[in-house]
Parts: sequence; C-alpha cells; structure tokens
Amino acid sequence: MAKRSKGARHGTTAPRHRVLTGLAWATAAIGGFAVAYAGTNLYLLQNSVNTRDVATLYQPAPAVTTDVDAAPLDGSAGEDINILLMGSDVRDGENGEIGGVVEGMRSDTVIVMHISADRERIEFMSIPRDSRVQISDCTMFDGSTVRGWTGKFNIAFANGGQNGDAAEAAACTMQTVTDLTGIQLDHYAVVDFTGFEDMIDAIDGVPMCIPNDISSPKANLYLDAGPQVLDGTTALAYARARTGEGLPGGTDLNRIDNQQELLMNVLRKALGMNLLTDVGGMTKFVKAGAEALTTDPDLGNITYLLGVAYSLRGLDTANITFATVPWAYAADNNGDVVWTPEADIMFASIVADEPLVDPAAEPSATPSPSPSATTGDGAVPSSEPDVLAGTESGAPEPSVTPSPVRETEADILASCG
Repeated sequence: MAKRSKGARHGTTAPRHRVLTGLAWATAAIGGFAVAYAGTNLYLLQNSVNTRDVATLYQPAPAVTTDVDAAPLDGSAGEDINILLMGSDVRDGENGEIGGVVEGMRSDTVIVMHISADRERIEFMSIPRDSRVQISDCTMFDGSTVRGWTGKFNIAFANGGQNGDAAEAAACTMQTVTDLTGIQLDHYAVVDFTGFEDMIDAIDGVPMCIPNDISSPKANLYLDAGPQVLDGTTALAYARARTGEGLPGGTDLNRIDNQQELLMNVLRKALGMNLLTDVGGMTKFVKAGAEALTTDPDLGNITYLLGVAYSLRGLDTANITFATVPWAYAADNNGDVVWTPEADIMFASIVADEPLVDPAAEPSATPSPSPSATTGDGAVPSSEPDVLAGTESGAPEPSVTPSPVRETEADILASCG
C-alpha cells in the first residue's frame, strides 16, 4: 500500500516574533511529548493483540478467468481489501459467564468486509450460518487434516476449532469461503463475546432504533420500543438474540438483520466522532477488544490498522452497504438455506471491486433499495451526475467534492422517527 508523504513544515525565527517563537517551541515540545506518549501506548497495545499467521493453512484459489469479457480476479495487495470477520462463540472463562459454558468452538457470525481500492466504499456481506454448502478440508498447524463434508456453513469454524485454536478455526472458514465464492481473503479477525462488549463500551454505547418491545429470556434481553443507546452487554445480547417476544421468526436470518443494523450504527457513530482520524480514540477502541481479538499479523499490526482507518476518513455513510448472500429455503424444509444463482453476481462484484447491487432487481432509471443490498442510511443513490457536464457557453462547471455525511449520536436517535 502506498504511503502518504508528509510535506515539510516551515517557520520563522525573526526577532520581532520572539513571543510567537516561544509559543512555537512550546507547541513543538508538547507535540513531541504527545508523539512519544502515543508511540509508547501503541507499543503496549501492539503486544496485547493476539496474532497468528495462517498462510500455511489457507490457500487462495488461483486467479482463473472463465469468461474473456469478465473482469479478472483482483488479487493484488494494496488495492481492494477483503477481511473475514468472525464472531467466536467460545464458552469458557468470561465468555462462559456470558453465554453459558459449552464445549467446542462455534461462529454464528461470519461477514466478508470489502474495502474498495479507492477507499470510498465498504461493503459487508453476511453469510448465513445455516447455509447448506460444501465444507472444505482443513489443514492444521501440526500438518493433520480435517475432512470436510456437505452441511451447515458454521461447521467450517467448528472443524478448524477442534484444537481450541481460533486461528485454525479462522483458516478453515477462510478456505471454505474462498472455495465457495472465489473471493481472495487478505485478512481475518475473530472477536469473542467479551471483546465485543468492551469495544461497544469504548465508544460509550451504540444508538439503536428498537421497533418494538423485546423480551428474550434466553438472551437475557429486555428492551422497550424506541430510540436508545445500548451498552456493550445489551448490544451483545441484541446481536445474539433469536427467540422471544418482539423477535419475529426466531431464525438466524432475522438475527443477521439485527447484527447488520447494529454494526451500521457503530460505524455511523464512529464516523460522527471522527474516530478514524483520532489516534487516541481509535487506539482506545482497538485496545478495548485487543485481548479478545485473534487476527493475522498484518491486521494485528497497529500501525497498519490505523493507516487503513485513516485512509477511510473521507468515507460517506451512503457508501457503506450491508448485504446477505442471496438464499432460499432448502426443499426438504429442515431449516437449512441454499444459495441462489444470484449469489454468484454478488461474489463477482466483490472480486471485481465493484459496488454491490441487488442482483434480483429489475433495471430501472431510479434504483430502489432492497433488503439484500442497501446503503447504510437507506438512501437511494441519485441517477443524476454529481457535476454538470457544462454550461450553455460550453465551459465546464467547477468540480465540487461534497462533504461526507457525519452524524452525532443525537442525530442517529432522532432519525428513528
């Protein structure tokens, strides 16, 4: 990835500006202390992140073009970035206190996060855990292999997690995702219960619009309808809840909708706080979940992570898209879902670094939002050009770059209606 160069700063030491010079030296001293302090904290934070390299376990599919007119697979580093996000349902220690002690490792949440090469878009594609797919064989660090079979998608994480190693579980899931979709994954991140709670609390909660009263004893979740700010414990319960009053359907698919809304509002609040350009705030946010995160060495490199975050500082919430792999219920009506042919269109969009669209939508002059692919704020992209091609005299209008949408917590709550 290209590094952004910094221009030199110049000043004056003219005698008539001795007062200003003194202020400049004071500012420089304070700045130097701040840099040293930040560097020390980054060093401490770096050492708290759990990293495991899975390069020997995960083998990306070769770049194969089957259609001469199709865009080739984009596997070049430093351009678009694909990260596999996994929520770990490990039930031991503090996690066992939250979800109850259960043997084994599971992942009920798996999302492909795509960051466009121009850093103007982020797309999140959720994979239903109940998808009936071919699970890939898993290679473990000791060289042994766990054979895959056709079953629910979340078997992949469980197969890889047989030794209790989150990195092996992540690698098995990554291999299955790539083999099924053709998407080359650059990084992975596994976060457990306690890490999720702490990261939400690090930004003082997430604002949410609760559409109706919710009572879910199994998830220990009780909410009144209306706008409110959820703390880490409540946000986790909301993300995990499937059954109870006010949770129609009681399926993993309904839970995905809640998780996507929750994550969207975390991003809306973070952007409104200018968290991506606030080194202190971003460090606090990452540090909150650092000990509960398992990532590859690159993503676990704090300097790299902050650099990617800063490159997204101009991101507009209208360019954040959440989607779910297009699916249909299996013919045997056992609760499993199967991916429809439209899923391949979605996968191809990510591979080609193109914006996600609803593959089932009919072409129209005015696109409309759909459940399978919507922008973060629900807005319909305009079909009009941002800048007029020219005036009657033929002279082009000056190009104007609109400021990205930024919302405060109060703005988000007020939008609940």
